[in-house]
Amino acid sequence: MRWGLAILILAPPPSAGAEVADRAAYLADVSTLLKKTWPQNRTVHVVCHGHSVPAGYFYGLNDRRLGLEKARAAWTAMIAKAKAAGARVILLTPTGDTSAKLDDPGDPINRHAEQIRGLAAEHRVGLADNLAAFKRYVSGGGRLEDLKSQINHPNRKGHDLVAEALLAWFPR
Repeated sequence: MRWGLAILILAPPPSAGAEVADRAAYLADVSTLLKKTWPQNRTVHVVCHGHSVPAGYFYGLNDRRLGLEKARAAWTAMIAKAKAAGARVILLTPTGDTSAKLDDPGDPINRHAEQIRGLAAEHRVGLADNLAAFKRYVSGGGRLEDLKSQINHPNRKGHDLVAEALLAWFPR
């Protein structure tokens, strides 16, 4: 049996009462498979899709230049295709960007993050809220630059925050 996990990024504000997938159950069977040892173990494919680099989770940052409408259409299509193929989808909000105004709800980074949160709720898929994690770090006294290797690329510490947000979806 083959299992796939698509990690993407997308969408609009959640509708009233809409929630993302249940964190405790969404990947529970995948987590069980990952714990099996030889000879009962099987290959589990974890696919990170979103950019031309191995990190694969920068759509939320890069799609800002597309605008919300085009980004939503593209994300919705990707989610539908991934789900139709049986993949578990975890959407990721953007990581911080030092050129963005993180405290301005109208800044494109915040608007795209809201759209992604909404898509996760609308499609009942997972959500790793990287932007919220980066904002918590800053509100706790850290500097956004502590998490960046460049204006919009995370460094090791920033990638660690993303990894924590993703690992929270894998029950232990």
